[in-house]
Amino acid sequence: MAPPNPARVIAVDTHDIRFPTSRELDGSDAMNPDPDYSAAYVVLRTDAADGHEGHGFAFTIGRGNDVQVAAIGALREHVVGRSVDDLCADPGTLSRDLVGDSQLRWLGPEKGVMHMATGAVVNAAWDLAAKRAGKPLWRLLADAEPEWLVRQIDFRYLTDALTPDEALTLLRRGRQGADARRAHLLERGYPAYTTSAGWLGYDDDKLTRLAAGAAADGFRQIKLKVGTDLEDDIRRCRAARAAVGPDIRLAVDANQRWDVGEAIRWTRALAEFDPYWIEEPTSPDDILGHAAVRAAVAPVKVATGEHVHNRVVFKQLLQAGALDVLQLDAARVGGVNENLAILLLAAKFGVPVCPHAGGVGLCELVQHLSMFDYVALTGTTEDRVIEYVDHLHDHFLAPVVISDGHYRAPTAPGFSAAMRPESIARYTYPGGAFWAADLTGRKEQTACTTSRD
Repeated sequence: MAPPNPARVIAVDTHDIRFPTSRELDGSDAMNPDPDYSAAYVVLRTDAADGHEGHGFAFTIGRGNDVQVAAIGALREHVVGRSVDDLCADPGTLSRDLVGDSQLRWLGPEKGVMHMATGAVVNAAWDLAAKRAGKPLWRLLADAEPEWLVRQIDFRYLTDALTPDEALTLLRRGRQGADARRAHLLERGYPAYTTSAGWLGYDDDKLTRLAAGAAADGFRQIKLKVGTDLEDDIRRCRAARAAVGPDIRLAVDANQRWDVGEAIRWTRALAEFDPYWIEEPTSPDDILGHAAVRAAVAPVKVATGEHVHNRVVFKQLLQAGALDVLQLDAARVGGVNENLAILLLAAKFGVPVCPHAGGVGLCELVQHLSMFDYVALTGTTEDRVIEYVDHLHDHFLAPVVISDGHYRAPTAPGFSAAMRPESIARYTYPGGAFWAADLTGRKEQTACTTSRD
């Protein structure tokens, strides 16, 4: 009798999903004053009997989300037809195939729209693998054998800073005491900080109310956006510090706004408010600039990473002593495999990881990476916090849960990436119910204005 046909990936579905966050200035900062949080969303559909799908996305802030969706679609031929068993047993194979497409690689290499598309598809594969294993992703990674994890990582360009043998040693060491840390994580959760109080477009009353509320809710750190006007920033930092008191950490984030000299002057001007870190003080590509800022503004720490293209730039930031806090992003680089490399680099250099999560679905994803790091790699949460923003979680089937300023550990199988079908239908651009009605309303308003004129 012939063996049954193996389950395969039969389709790669994509969706352009956008949320109108700019209307309340949620997410606003010095470089992005009117973001519409968006997801270039992908679903790996299979013919497996268990019915599981893999969900992933790349985060954008509105216009151009269609370009990101098209980039994901360009990877379809690498995915459709793959054995589900093989894909879930070794997601690294898919990662290497996507990164290694010689023609698409020319558009990067390993950076920009195509690399983010790779991350979306790779993350969807990990979501599928975790669902089939019946585990949340952080648990799948923490339970995995160190040798298998090392095989998931592309060490090309890294071995002058981190070798496979060094990574294996770190992972083996990280398993010591993992059971106790897993139990503590499930009981207590992982510490968070919030940016929800500090968007640049919020007035002082709203900032003060939300900052005080965050402290009352158990957050031990909040973050304010800065960088447009120094006098405004001084006023806002003074208001926030008064609202939360001296014992709550206050971080500030310039979102790449400044040149190096300006970053140094501006950060020093805010020093009276005891900022814990200055985030993205200059171009994310300027490694030596970050190092100069770090040397000049200490003891204020320098944090960066949400716009760092890949593991190679993170390697150089660490080698140059250019950052105190590494802010990886679950959807900026090439997915879980590359983020494993980045976590290991940070562990090798002894730099804490405080992930970026300011965007739709990013909180849901990145919690898994930090929790793996705690349970099975560094074994600590000292000086480590995950960003939290209080936006759009209700659109996910397994939304994050925050309690007393901590992320509760997810227990549902998968990568927490799956959106509710009704949210996908409503916010798909431009034909979803919300956007279709919005477009009709704007046309009617324009027609009324024209007729009055």
